[in-house]
Amino acid sequence: MRARAELLERLRLCFARTQTWQHAGRYLSALVSQVPKRNGWTIAEHVGDHAPDRTQRLLNRAVWDTLGAMSQVRRFVVAGLGQAASRKRRRGLVIGALDETGQAKAGTATCGVKRQYMGCAGRVANGINTVHLSYVRERTGHALIGARQWIPAEHVNDPQASARTGLPAELEFRTKGQLAIDICTEAYADGVAFDFACGDEVYGTCTQLREFFEQRGQAYVLRVATTFMLQLAAQTRMTCAQAVKQLGRDKRRWEVRSAGAGSKGQRWYAWAWIATASPRHHLLVRRHLQSGELAFHYCYVPEGQILTKTRLIRAAGLRWPVEEDFEFSKDSFGLDQCQARLYTAIARHTVLVMAALAICAVTAARLKDRTDTQAPPPNRPDEAPPTEPGTIPLTVPEVKRLLAGVVQQPKPPDHDTHWRNWRRRHQARARWFHQRARLNRDYALAR
Repeated sequence: MRARAELLERLRLCFARTQTWQHAGRYLSALVSQVPKRNGWTIAEHVGDHAPDRTQRLLNRAVWDTLGAMSQVRRFVVAGLGQAASRKRRRGLVIGALDETGQAKAGTATCGVKRQYMGCAGRVANGINTVHLSYVRERTGHALIGARQWIPAEHVNDPQASARTGLPAELEFRTKGQLAIDICTEAYADGVAFDFACGDEVYGTCTQLREFFEQRGQAYVLRVATTFMLQLAAQTRMTCAQAVKQLGRDKRRWEVRSAGAGSKGQRWYAWAWIATASPRHHLLVRRHLQSGELAFHYCYVPEGQILTKTRLIRAAGLRWPVEEDFEFSKDSFGLDQCQARLYTAIARHTVLVMAALAICAVTAARLKDRTDTQAPPPNRPDEAPPTEPGTIPLTVPEVKRLLAGVVQQPKPPDHDTHWRNWRRRHQARARWFHQRARLNRDYALAR
């Protein structure tokens, strides 16, 4: 509850009216509740409203600074995780992890919707994609601190589509790499510092993003494709795959190291470190010990900063928490359950989900040492299990469940009955209009 109160107080300056700020607080309470689906109807019912009008107004028309609220969430996460790390002197690495996540959508009316590859579905599907930045503190915690929705060029360049989906008049088409630059620029403006920036191939192959990091003196470990070209010497250029084939034959180049501890133990891989023509750029290659699958990381460390193979491997292994943030945000807080269609409404729902995740992530980090009673890990494969296994530290989903039990919104006595009737009436009205639209279409076909 203390973390929730701290963040809500930070967000107060972002709202023009106190009533809007208070309703945003109730929206947060609904996000951390046990409501199975979080959309305008279920959130309005949970907070005690008689209709979803106020919830829809909060996302679509109310006056509040969306980017300013995101900045406050970002500062809260950095300060909260920093304090949790300093209590036990867990300096560790600080990583800025870039990645995008999608939300499946039906139809064509939602802002930015398009048939595209959706990582959440593992295939080409109809949906929207949003680029996120995750703040990761090694051995402490992590949370999302930045987001930008990717809008296809055909939507930006179509005045009718732009007006229909509420795109700002000044909005220009930006690639995912350019959106990552925008997000990181805002993070740097808020005083956020990273030891390394990490990302997958979408960001590693973006020359503009790599140049942006290098101009700012930001070290990075970015995944690149097998076809990524390397300058190994003055007159020698080859792809990553060719470099490994030529230089990786020497078994002494490969070293088995852990990419970090997971829930099931250490994540072991074979690693090779290949120098390039630049003393500040290197190629870090990861090989799966069973399948032999290769992953390539293009690395940059500016002059004056520590450059070791161990440090680069640690950074490469700390990109995965952003995937966990996506999982928590969707499963626990409904990131992909919003039914909003307009650009501003989608952004505002995303910010409020980030705020809910930030509250639980900071709380879990603060309570990590007090709630961790696990037995020591096994040292031998045949070791007998402990009599008492203890408990793992409080996780983000568990903190969310605790908050759901504490934060309860008062409701009138006939609230449940009112909402049962309201839903049935609204669905009857919607069915009538759908049937009329179908008649118009059928008449047009019959002519």
